[in-house]
Amino acid sequence: MDRTPQPEAGDERDLLVGWLNFHRDALAAKCEGMSDEQLVIASAPPSSLTLLGLVRHLTEMERVYLVHALSGVDRGFNYCTDEDPEADIEGLDASMAGESMRRWRDERAAADALIAGCDDVADMVATGWNTVRWHLVKVIQEYARHNGHADLIRERIDGSRGE
Repeated sequence: MDRTPQPEAGDERDLLVGWLNFHRDALAAKCEGMSDEQLVIASAPPSSLTLLGLVRHLTEMERVYLVHALSGVDRGFNYCTDEDPEADIEGLDASMAGESMRRWRDERAAADALIAGCDDVADMVATGWNTVRWHLVKVIQEYARHNGHADLIRERIDGSRGE
């Protein structure tokens, strides 16, 4: 997999977008080569986290904190509902893998298009709730935190290590 390198230099916007892409690619690398069945293995009991659950959770984070915030258009969640607030992570099976991975790519592309239209990370987002900077940092920290989980899950499945 061709991965975004760790950003070395640039202005604030370039560094934030660079770190976002670095961490997105790190999660994609953890999923690469896994079968649909392996993507739903909860390999670190008692945790129910799976690689696919992490992808779906981060799809929700992209939608809420980037796509919705930057566009001002609330399309709701992809997976979570009032009746099933953990639907991004719980109750997954292998048949959900292909569609879930596609949705993750789609949300990333939508977020990227909106980020490209932002000239200054100090600007308020369309929803009026904090700055573009804050929202980028929020999503970056979500990926960074959950990539640590993905490291452990993947290592327990097949022994693979590394960023």
